[in-house]
Amino acid sequence: MLLPPIGPDRDHFLAGLPESPAVFSLAMRQGPPYIAKTALLGRRVRRLLRLGMFDQIATALEYWPTASRLESSLTLYRLAREYYPNSYLKLTKLRMPTYVKVLLANEFPRTTVTTRLTKAGLHYGPFHSRAGAEAFEASVLEHFQLRRCTEDLSPATDHPGCMYGEMNQCLRPCQAAVSPEGYASEVRRVTDFLETAGHSLLDIVKRSRDRFSAEMEFEEAARQHQRLDKIGITLKLLDDVAMPLETAHGIAVIPSIEQQAVELRPLLAGAWQPAIRFSLAQAVAADKPTSLDRRLREVLEQPMPTQIAINDRQEHLALLARWYYSSWRDGEWLPLESIGKIPYRRLVNMVNRVATAAQIR
Repeated sequence: MLLPPIGPDRDHFLAGLPESPAVFSLAMRQGPPYIAKTALLGRRVRRLLRLGMFDQIATALEYWPTASRLESSLTLYRLAREYYPNSYLKLTKLRMPTYVKVLLANEFPRTTVTTRLTKAGLHYGPFHSRAGAEAFEASVLEHFQLRRCTEDLSPATDHPGCMYGEMNQCLRPCQAAVSPEGYASEVRRVTDFLETAGHSLLDIVKRSRDRFSAEMEFEEAARQHQRLDKIGITLKLLDDVAMPLETAHGIAVIPSIEQQAVELRPLLAGAWQPAIRFSLAQAVAADKPTSLDRRLREVLEQPMPTQIAINDRQEHLALLARWYYSSWRDGEWLPLESIGKIPYRRLVNMVNRVATAAQIR
């Protein structure tokens, strides 16, 4: 909307702005607009126009009311990318989170901790901190014989090796002690462990423990039980939204600006989807109310696009990590194995809790 000229008309216009959270854009006579998010729209815009340097050059105001900080972050990110394509990351202060990556493009793959997503390799995250990702990586490698060295290997029998090989914690591909096929099998065990959140190894060890126990080989059964305890310690190091990139699915349930409603924000394969406003007012058809479960199925079973560039996915997951790991998180997060396996009972409970909390505020 165009700003009235400086004077009583502008003062009246500014006094009518709502004192509520919003993302706004102030258009200028020249150059890109000034964009920002605020908890009190009216006060922030009045300060900018009355006390700031924009009173003479601002020409129009546009704003988007928001009821959650996640929605504010996503809206500001969208506007920043549009108007400041070369500096939007700095403007939004968006820092890339940390991932554990399996370098599958290498002839002898290894793991690493990184903040950069690429097309090649398996990425697992995002983690709350780099220290958390490094602790998880080190713990995972205790269960497997993947190499820890970072050099590009040229296997040779006279290679000096390292202490991990001496401790039988590495298959020693540097010394040609294992074939490429044998090493690739160990890599598959690692990727299976990450893709199944540890269940691929847990199930094998549980079966081994039960078999040894049934055969009354109690020492070996106890050893397998200790392995289970170590795997459990590793899984406790997992952060809440850490997952394989290709199955980075979930739904954020956040407050809505509409009364008795929530916003559903699906994340599919690391890509934020458009917001779905879900009203809790019962839809009546033929004098028969429709259950929340059924209505949620109707809105979430629509096809959604997931194909975006790898850099965009990295930024979308950074927005998820910043919201989820923050002390100011509003709303709830529902992780999904796949978009076709939504636990609707849990989702209904989340919707009710978020809507109730919004009414209390």
